[in-house]
Amino acid sequence: MLWIFLTLAAAPLQVARNALQRSLLGDAGPLGAVLVRFLFGLPFSLAILGIALLLTPDAKPEFTTRFWVAISLGAASQLCASAALLLAMRRSGFAVATAMQQSSLPIAAILGSVFLGDALSPLAWAGVIAAAAGVTILSWPGRDQAQGGAMGALLGLGSGVAFAVTLNAYRQSGLALEPVHPVFAGVAGVCVAQALQSITLSAFLGLTRPAALRAVAASWRQSLGAGVFGAAASALWFAALALAPAAAVRAVGVAEIPVAALAGSRLFRERLDLRRIMGAALTAAGVVATAFGSG
Repeated sequence: MLWIFLTLAAAPLQVARNALQRSLLGDAGPLGAVLVRFLFGLPFSLAILGIALLLTPDAKPEFTTRFWVAISLGAASQLCASAALLLAMRRSGFAVATAMQQSSLPIAAILGSVFLGDALSPLAWAGVIAAAAGVTILSWPGRDQAQGGAMGALLGLGSGVAFAVTLNAYRQSGLALEPVHPVFAGVAGVCVAQALQSITLSAFLGLTRPAALRAVAASWRQSLGAGVFGAAASALWFAALALAPAAAVRAVGVAEIPVAALAGSRLFRERLDLRRIMGAALTAAGVVATAFGSG
């Protein structure tokens, strides 16, 4: 059950990182804001990796072809998912976009079950369905969001699909790298993925939008905060994915929705109506069922 506690610990850290990234959208743009997460998070991820190495001196990572294919696919999918999520937050609101991103839950379950052989009990599948229904209720645009909400919902759904691919790819990379020490494998995978993402995105922005790179550098204080929270959240996520199927980890990760709702209310003056509160309750029930069903 360690993966449940790791995932729950990652949820508020992820919300904090997303909030800091959202505030950088204006000057740096979506890709610049995404770069912040990986570039400024990499030094902290390397520090966490150093601690993991001290705790697991007998770890023997194997950088096989399977690992490189899986980590590269996960890194690319995460780049797309992060950019889509930030744009969805701008159009639909922080809490709603965070909720819509959770569409990765049923998609990850299907991908993991069909292609990777991850087994989920009937109770876990019932939890996945309940959580997915709750997410749908939470994410459905209200009348006051009819114009921007529709595009935000599509971007949120696209983010969910990309995150579903990311979750399963990162789980496979961890299993390929070091199956005996999953926490070490998760943290090491974070470092490799963030290095690939930082190099790729920095080069792309340097060629196409150098102003975005300057904006990221100018806002280094906010960027550093996003990097700290992002590195800690990613390390916990990767470790959890190395211990449990992606669908189960994503289900427990839905705990970030109420945290995002609170952050949206306090930081961005967003309000949730009764319909979305009921959706949150249904989602919470699904999280509990999936967690126990995957135990």
